[in-house]
Amino acid sequence: MGLLGDELAFGRALTAPEYESVMALGHRKEYPADAPLLTEGDRTGHVVIMIRGWATVSRTTDRGATRLILGLRGPGELLGEMAALDKHPRSATVRALGTVEATVIGGDAFRRFLATHPRVSGLVIRQLTFRLRSADQERSALASLTVLQRLASRLAELSGAAAPGPYAPPVPGPGNSGTVVHLAQDELAATVGATREAVAKALRLLRTQNIVRTGTRMVQILDPELLALLAEGHRE
Repeated sequence: MGLLGDELAFGRALTAPEYESVMALGHRKEYPADAPLLTEGDRTGHVVIMIRGWATVSRTTDRGATRLILGLRGPGELLGEMAALDKHPRSATVRALGTVEATVIGGDAFRRFLATHPRVSGLVIRQLTFRLRSADQERSALASLTVLQRLASRLAELSGAAAPGPYAPPVPGPGNSGTVVHLAQDELAATVGATREAVAKALRLLRTQNIVRTGTRMVQILDPELLALLAEGHRE
């Protein structure tokens, strides 16, 4: 289980005409790194469709002092649909990981579109159901898995060629083989619900086993099979 999930992103599940019609409802907006796209508790009703970049989804814990990372959202994903549909306060904060480009659509326009496009409405309902289940699974993972396991799972997920993400193909050159994930250590920490120090320690363990190589804002996956085993809780 992972923050990205197995569900096809909303924008990629639309047909070309549907995508063009939905995007025409709103306007493009660029968010700088760490800027909130949506804020927990706000009574705004617009939705956001991500075009470029990545963002974390988090909620305040019962204690109020810390935040629980619920998800990682990327290109094509729909955000803010719950508040748009039920007009209740926002249930989570979505914050940019690096620069994010998105389309912002007013709640009224989005609801009218869904009323006349039942297939698209069905996609929104499917996404809501999937995300509710995924959030429960993520809470369970935070309680039961080590930081090393959560980090291995996240790196394996982000580097998966089947799911577009903040990664790049191998860089040509001697010793450069394996997918490169372009996230800083504090950004990785945010996606696994851990401190930067704990993630740095886990990365050191992965480096000593030649599973990854690290650099400035990047982690290169050298042994994806062993990384996947660690993510599943196995020990070599």
